[in-house]
Amino acid sequence: MSTLSGRVVVVIGASSGVGLAAVRQFHDAGAIVHAIARRKTPFEETERFHAHTFDLMDSVAIERGMTAILKMNPIDVLVYAAGNNVPKRRLAETSLEDWNAIIQVNLSAAFQTLQMALPSLRETHGTAIFISSNSAAWPNLSGTAYQASKTGLFGLARSGAYEEHQNGVRISVILPGVIDTPFLDRRADPPNAAKRVNMLLPDDVASACLFLATLPERAYVPEMVLLPTYLQAPGKGDGAHK
Repeated sequence: MSTLSGRVVVVIGASSGVGLAAVRQFHDAGAIVHAIARRKTPFEETERFHAHTFDLMDSVAIERGMTAILKMNPIDVLVYAAGNNVPKRRLAETSLEDWNAIIQVNLSAAFQTLQMALPSLRETHGTAIFISSNSAAWPNLSGTAYQASKTGLFGLARSGAYEEHQNGVRISVILPGVIDTPFLDRRADPPNAAKRVNMLLPDDVASACLFLATLPERAYVPEMVLLPTYLQAPGKGDGAHK
């Protein structure tokens, strides 16, 4: 039996990309999965799968949705895989409206959901996993607002872990390199197929989430860098964002 059998996992940003892959992998591992997304996920409701639709731009909706989930079962694992970016992402062209939207989805909503889940995670000695970005450590052309939000998420995970380790809560952050998801189509100049073939896949990052969530309580990985070998390995430069 999987160590996740019967455990409760909440995946935020579950409609596509890493979040959707995480939903599949955690469900296949035997977990009870709550999938949160702005649009409906392509799964049927079962005893082990529950879909929740609310907008991460709306803090009231987040509070309402998380409260409903927390009333059902204590949470063992929280995966925050939601992300937002815009085509006009350079410092000189980013609007304040876009800046605020990116910070809200990528960082503020992550803080809100973690804070709401914290009593539950303390009860279960659970794990929270945040999907940040390699750009939080190594700047690239993914955009000033995006990198600021992902650096903030990195800081949220680190500081939260420092405060909560004595309560049995593990908070990990994954810093992936470029991933081949529909998210890339929001770039002003989306990468071509030849470049995408060498990128990470959503399942690669979801597998890392599963690894972190199934570690024994005595083991803890605070942060993990995961790179596409042929694009962003050290010494190769970052061909993904040119």
